[in-house]
Amino acid sequence: MNIPTKYNPKAVEDKWYSYWMENNYFNSVPDDREPYTIVIPPPNVTGVLHMGHMLNNTIQDVLVRRKRMQGFNACWVPGTDHASIATEAKVVAKLKEEGIKKTDITREEFLDHAWDWTHKHGGIILEQLKKLGASCDWGRTKFTMDEEMSESVLKTFIDLYEKGLIYRGYRMVNWDPEAKTTLSDEEVIFEEKAGNLYYINYKIDGSEDVLTIATTRPETILGDSAICINPNDERFAHLRGKMAIVPIVNRVIPIIEDEYVDIEFGTGCLKVTPAHDPNDKVLGEKHNLEVIDIFNDDASLNSQGLHYQGKDRFVVREEISDELKNMGSLIKIEQYIHKVGTSERTKAVIEPKISAQWFLSMEDLSKPALVHVMNDDVKFYPSKIKNSYRNWMENIRDWNISRQLWWGHQIPAYFYGDGVNDFVVAKNIEEALEKAIIKSKNELLSFEDLKQDEDVLDTWFSSWLWPISVFNGINDPENDDIKYYYPTNDLVTAPDIMFFWVARMIISGCEYRGEVPFKNVYYTGMVRDKQGRKMSKSLGNSPDPIELIEKYGADGVRVGMLLCSPAGNDLPFDESLCEQGRNFSNKIWNGFRLVNGWEVSEKIEQPVSSKIAIEWYRSKFQSVLKSVEESMDEFRLSEALMSIYKLIWDDFSSWYLEMVKPEFQKPIDMITLNATIDFFEDNIKMLHPFMPFITEEIWQIFKERTAGEALIISDYPKLSAYDKSLLTDFEITKEIVSAIRNMRKEKNISFKDEIGLYVLEKESLNSNFDSVIRKLCNLSELNKVDSKVDKALSFRVNANEFFIPFSDNIDTESELRKLADELNYTKGFLKSVQKKLANERFVNNAPEQVISIERKKEADALTKITMLEESLERLKV
Repeated sequence: MNIPTKYNPKAVEDKWYSYWMENNYFNSVPDDREPYTIVIPPPNVTGVLHMGHMLNNTIQDVLVRRKRMQGFNACWVPGTDHASIATEAKVVAKLKEEGIKKTDITREEFLDHAWDWTHKHGGIILEQLKKLGASCDWGRTKFTMDEEMSESVLKTFIDLYEKGLIYRGYRMVNWDPEAKTTLSDEEVIFEEKAGNLYYINYKIDGSEDVLTIATTRPETILGDSAICINPNDERFAHLRGKMAIVPIVNRVIPIIEDEYVDIEFGTGCLKVTPAHDPNDKVLGEKHNLEVIDIFNDDASLNSQGLHYQGKDRFVVREEISDELKNMGSLIKIEQYIHKVGTSERTKAVIEPKISAQWFLSMEDLSKPALVHVMNDDVKFYPSKIKNSYRNWMENIRDWNISRQLWWGHQIPAYFYGDGVNDFVVAKNIEEALEKAIIKSKNELLSFEDLKQDEDVLDTWFSSWLWPISVFNGINDPENDDIKYYYPTNDLVTAPDIMFFWVARMIISGCEYRGEVPFKNVYYTGMVRDKQGRKMSKSLGNSPDPIELIEKYGADGVRVGMLLCSPAGNDLPFDESLCEQGRNFSNKIWNGFRLVNGWEVSEKIEQPVSSKIAIEWYRSKFQSVLKSVEESMDEFRLSEALMSIYKLIWDDFSSWYLEMVKPEFQKPIDMITLNATIDFFEDNIKMLHPFMPFITEEIWQIFKERTAGEALIISDYPKLSAYDKSLLTDFEITKEIVSAIRNMRKEKNISFKDEIGLYVLEKESLNSNFDSVIRKLCNLSELNKVDSKVDKALSFRVNANEFFIPFSDNIDTESELRKLADELNYTKGFLKSVQKKLANERFVNNAPEQVISIERKKEADALTKITMLEESLERLKV
């Protein structure tokens, strides 16, 4: 077979991915093996691959491929999320481009457009994951709006409602005026922003007195219902029981007293706007205040805004401050830094709003989920994230699960009257009518009298069921798949959705399966650029993953991502790491071409150097395999990959292959070649989960394989005992070889020229490696001596001293000068160290570790001076 001189990922990756798909290696059905299951964090159905997806899915693929090779029935379930807010926004924007307003079409017409958009753009991201090498069971692909998945969501809603855990009520909610929907607390991001604090005078009714309030939102004075003072604040004792007049609107409002008011903040007088502040709402309910809503759904002012009706809140903020100033009511404006809630999706500033919404009571539901994580029934990697989880779970609030959108799972509630409780919850309109007739005691009710709630459920209300619903465990709790694959094993996700998704999945798992949905959660960090900035299109620092794959190959990109991805910590991505990954591919390929190109002879004996090299590498491999397994078990993937990287690049390529390769244009013995191929195959087996394409290519070229012998389903290397002393001894051998090579380079001694080596042995050396030293250093002789050798270059390795006799082409005078210069430099260095150690102030104040380092420098310098002086004396003989 003609093997290309350079590895070409483009010629390899599509070929092997198609081969894996054709042979159904990714497919999984329940059988007698132990299952290993991962469910993909479902990306937005219309999304495209970004660097975060790349990292997350590379990690999942590494875990799945390794377990598949270890004999587990590996099942990685892919799928996508319908992403209510994001998808609806895109559809609305598309319709706008076509001159169509959402308000001008029916819900059914809008959903037709939404499905068209989904079918056109959906699934792109899953196809992109295939380019990465993702070995998902594509036949199990799920979409949260699939019929079966939707049925699971609605069934869960009905069940929780019937258990009394879902309720409908008027609450202060987080309103996104751009998406025109409510958001859960977890979907609101608080950001520090520069704003203003406006000081406004309110007249006291029936007198010339005024009081001053301070607010960051002057436009909301139009909705004021009261002024509140602290009953313990003697400054305002004269205001008790009086009334104030709201500027502009001239509404007369009571001055109430409540200890909630912070005497030290602002002016000590608080304006109370129950419709537009959660704390004011509490005060309003306590003191029975009027609720005056001044905003439309888009945060423009309604008729309560008087002459500002129809204008945006931020425009009104500027205009009303001017009006107040002209009236003499605005006393001053101060700059003020405060935290402002913004929408995670649209980035719009959140508006507190009182609205009828659906809520899921979380207090009792969440208790088992907290216990399971704190007891490590679900382990978090890194474990430090448990603290954030506990914090949130111990302060959990009811979940607002309704959204004012059309794209999503429509809430299965049907209204039959105008009363607050004139509704029923049912799986369809037929069942709803039966329930409505019974509840209302009105036999005359018909389908025409029923109206389904317009709202849809929060997207996370479908995602929280994901580990169960992908196996149809809600609709059919006893089916073979759910009993075999659930609970899943590992979840790979980002810390920023721990509350949105991870916690809620644990809650639903406990509620509907009686056990947690996964055993381990590996939290990836955020992918940032090398300057530590968050990646974004506006900064232009977010590379296109597909372009990276085109440039460096999928294996190169996978290595680049994983080399800098410690669990839970942000990933400082640098494209040069992908280049390093590509270079690693080339290194492996060159080693493969070297071994594959050796001629073999069954007639020649195995050299002693090859025999000990094989013994050493067998132990070295087992040592690294043990380290890799320990790292993988603790989800230290970056560490595991680096161990394999160093094994292949350094130990195998730079040392082992040099130790066993035959002389130029001579054959290798059969025993050594077979052992080398076995080692190469073990190397690529261990590497395959990280770099699946190049490893499968090499595996298939080494020898002809059947479909049942593909690398992807081959047996992963198994741990066995190894000789640790052999590894220690070889480290010393490496130092000796490196020292001799450096000596040759420094003294311009050609490697073609044989040299002798004499050892003054003070610590026992493993003589089994003598043949390796002879071969790698081209020695004419290697002998032990009882005393130092004159007329020789020397070096030390530990306590042992080595001598290389001078050859004719070494300039003795030049060597004497070099040694003398080095001796003088070392003596100067020693003097500076000893001066520091003689300084009592330094010794008394410096940390013990720093002093120890300085003392070691002193000892090393003294040893080196002795050696240099001895070398000078021998050269002068």
